[in-house]
Amino acid sequence: MSEVLAGLGQSPNLYPQKCDLMRDALAFIAMREADYRQASFLDDRILAATTKLQWASFASVEQAKGAAVNTRPLHFIFHSGHVGSTLLSRLIDESAPVLSLREPLPLRTFADAQDALSAGTSLMDRAQFDARLETVLQLWSRGFDATKAVVLKATSVASRFAPSLLTRRPASRAVYLNLRAEPYLATLLAGANSEIDLNGHAPLRLRRLQSMLGTGAVPPLPALSLGELAALSWLVERLTQKAVTDAFGARILAIDFDHMLEKPGRTVTAVLRHFDLAVPRDAVTTIAQSPVLMRYSKAPEHAYSPQLRSQLLAQARVEQAQELRKGLDLLDLLGARHGAVAAVL
Repeated sequence: MSEVLAGLGQSPNLYPQKCDLMRDALAFIAMREADYRQASFLDDRILAATTKLQWASFASVEQAKGAAVNTRPLHFIFHSGHVGSTLLSRLIDESAPVLSLREPLPLRTFADAQDALSAGTSLMDRAQFDARLETVLQLWSRGFDATKAVVLKATSVASRFAPSLLTRRPASRAVYLNLRAEPYLATLLAGANSEIDLNGHAPLRLRRLQSMLGTGAVPPLPALSLGELAALSWLVERLTQKAVTDAFGARILAIDFDHMLEKPGRTVTAVLRHFDLAVPRDAVTTIAQSPVLMRYSKAPEHAYSPQLRSQLLAQARVEQAQELRKGLDLLDLLGARHGAVAAVL
């Protein structure tokens, strides 16, 4: 195993794709710099039939990486889902010498493990959790020779883990992407897989919302329509964003997706400055003309544009008018009952 992990602390050529905290082990795959740039996601969708996973215990990983890890500044993109986070990550790729980690699977593993710790249902203690997370944070921070910073884009549901990450990395900064409620709900209702996505994440989001507003604040899941589930999704992520921003202040740069599409060059240059990265000459113009803006960022082989997005949203506002109204009405109702909801509305 020592031969497999050779040079682990110096290069991201071995990527920790999976984390099994029950086995106390990580699974690594080989990754070139071009592989990272190409990947829309670093979860199981990156695995091909020929991908070779190499499992190693945390103890052997610690021994192999050593104390002198070749780290770079580590920054984050948090978001509510379906708000252009992958697009922003790809535009940053084009504009600065960064290593982008898009939705690493171990981040979700640690977010779930922290929930278990908080609920008292974890087989790990806090010290073991902290040690394992520190190991993975160091591995995420490695860069290639030209890398000036690592920018990790979280999965939307893992944004609840933002306070832990930012607390452990005081020098890190983050971007938080979101949308106003109405276009966000229209976006979710326009999606082909909306029902699967909303139902799949609903139990976790309801538990999070209950922890914020109190048990019984929201009707039980079987009573909620699709539009109301979309409203629940927006609300829990918006409340999470507010909590993170309140806690970390200027370390968080809030971005509205519609504003980013209107002024992509200015938005991305603001992000580069926020991450203390050099802004190229003519960056505003170059970014605004980027072909990335005309492709579907999660699957660049497909054409997509801000104009097409506007058309799909207009269609959803007609076809899903009833569900959209139900979702907005639920938000208004909760806003009348809870000051915290009124504040984000």
